[in-house]
Amino acid sequence: MKPSIPKGTRDFSPTEVANRTYIMNTIKTAFETFGFQPIETPSFENSSTLMGKYGEEGDRLIFKILNSGDFLKKADETLLSEKNSLKVTSQISEKALRYDLTVPFARYVVQHQNDITFPFKRYQVQPVWRADRPQKGRFREFFQCDADVVGSKSLWQEVEFVQLYDTVFTKLGLAGTSIKINNRKILSGIAEVIGAQDKLIDFTVALDKLDKIGKDGVVKEMLSKGITEDAIEKVQPLFDFTGSNLDKLASLESMLSTSEEGTNGVEELRFVINSVEELGLETVALEVDVTLARGLNYYTGAIFEVAAPEGVKMGSIGGGGRYDDLTGIFGLKDVSGVGISFGLDRIYLVLEELGLFKTVALPKPKVIFLNFDAATDILKMKAIKSLREYNIKSEFYPDLGESNKAQKRQWKYVTNREIEFVVANVNKDVFTLKNMISGEQVNCTLSELVNQLKE
Repeated sequence: MKPSIPKGTRDFSPTEVANRTYIMNTIKTAFETFGFQPIETPSFENSSTLMGKYGEEGDRLIFKILNSGDFLKKADETLLSEKNSLKVTSQISEKALRYDLTVPFARYVVQHQNDITFPFKRYQVQPVWRADRPQKGRFREFFQCDADVVGSKSLWQEVEFVQLYDTVFTKLGLAGTSIKINNRKILSGIAEVIGAQDKLIDFTVALDKLDKIGKDGVVKEMLSKGITEDAIEKVQPLFDFTGSNLDKLASLESMLSTSEEGTNGVEELRFVINSVEELGLETVALEVDVTLARGLNYYTGAIFEVAAPEGVKMGSIGGGGRYDDLTGIFGLKDVSGVGISFGLDRIYLVLEELGLFKTVALPKPKVIFLNFDAATDILKMKAIKSLREYNIKSEFYPDLGESNKAQKRQWKYVTNREIEFVVANVNKDVFTLKNMISGEQVNCTLSELVNQLKE
């Protein structure tokens, strides 16, 4: 049988790896320019760390890992006979693959709080896993590139994250990218004024789907979750919110005048919008989107979501927000945080679709020693050892070219890999070096060879 890989995962060719590395390096450079430090966390966490942190939909998409050995040994026989998978899972699986980088980061902060200087600015570039239905731009294994600040309630952090997005997407050439921004306090205020405070999560999750399932779909989902027709009627203006950012803020201020929390959300949003406008952006647009909710339960303030340039059909290519007490779920109270994420895999697809990848040079040796005479192999390997001591990338073609056909294969290898220099012959301590670009050929000693290739 022909081997295959699981749905929602991919292999990457050398060129794809080089292109992905280019994106990651661009993002990492920006992170460090803005003062963030790198950390890494394990690929899997204790299930108790992850479960219950992402809402019902998120929990459903977490990949569980079966316990080692006889994982059914401690399982309740009654639950097994009843095929009660939800309750059995906790008995046969104590660990799970991480769903995102934010909750593991919160765990990291709590666990290492005595070693951290606050405010702590960290970045993390690692894979995450979600048991989602694979489709274009949505994978079961993918990389996230996150930056977070914990220990600061200042709204200047939100302003800097908008600038960070602008810096990265400008450097990648993605002009026309738009950052959508909202505030969870505004959503809470809306739920309050329409009398649906007890349905806040259901309300925001449904509202967040407006661009995917349309107004009728959102209304249908809200009704199915027990939100009244009267409440939905009051929220109708949100479905067609138009105007400039300042127009939208003015409308929200009027709508939420009776809600203290909603009014606070509007003021926070106004500060970010005004500050960003004063500082200016290079190529990215910042847009208030009152339907933006992001279904994750831990956001408490600003919410970000990044859309690709117009004309590219792709889901969000970045997102994030403020979480005032995420570490509280692990026992460390009153530590505010805010963070954003770049969707590496989707950014890759957007750059590819727009033809924005520059030609990326694949790793290759500067010189290759061909293998036409086994008697000189040890001399070539000694020379290669010397060259590598000077950090000159060197390679030895391993298979002896005893026939004309075998020798042609070696020369074809040189051409395909676009290797600049070739040593084809060695006579005692004299090496014949050929420049494949100019065609020039010289005989030289080892020290002369080193000097030639160091240039």
